[in-house]
Amino acid sequence: MAKFTGPKGKLVRRFGVNIFGNPKYDRLLERRSHGPGQHGPNNTRRKVSDYAKQLIEKQKLRYSYGLLEKQCRQLFHKARRMRGVTGDNLLVLLETRLDSLVFRAGFGCSPMQARQLVNHGHLNVNGRRVDIASYRVKTGDVISVRDTAASKTLATRYLMENPRFSGANWITVDKQALTITADRMPQRDEIQQVANEQLIVELYSR
Repeated sequence: MAKFTGPKGKLVRRFGVNIFGNPKYDRLLERRSHGPGQHGPNNTRRKVSDYAKQLIEKQKLRYSYGLLEKQCRQLFHKARRMRGVTGDNLLVLLETRLDSLVFRAGFGCSPMQARQLVNHGHLNVNGRRVDIASYRVKTGDVISVRDTAASKTLATRYLMENPRFSGANWITVDKQALTITADRMPQRDEIQQVANEQLIVELYSR
């Protein structure tokens, strides 16, 4: 599974941005705005090359969505073959992954928790069990919690314990029925900006 298992706080401090969306990392950045490590407070910011800027943006995107390098590159090539702006297409492909959609719907306090719900087989897509986090959700798809006591209990707890639930404009969440409906594909301005996708496109276009 493509999952970062190291200290996420260090990544947040390195990038200077809360790429995981958890409020505790906002508080961490307020307390320690400098980079991690013993030299972090005294480290003078040297000039960063264009390549380094592109690489940083790509890493921010990778870690925030929990992707391996191979997965990220494959998504870029798929986005480039689609009509429209490659950067926008890339973000739409990322947001319509099953684990990303489940997280946006509030079934998890973090992308990792939402991915665990998918990987452990607690969800159905259009009535069929799906346990692949990278499954591509399409317009009209209905994601539902499996009709088992364990699945319903876990999903309900995740949903109710999530203090940051806000949903998304392109999906409909039924908390009572524990279902998510993809009404349409997301637009670029509806996707939270974690990284500069244009720099990522430039990096992979080299």
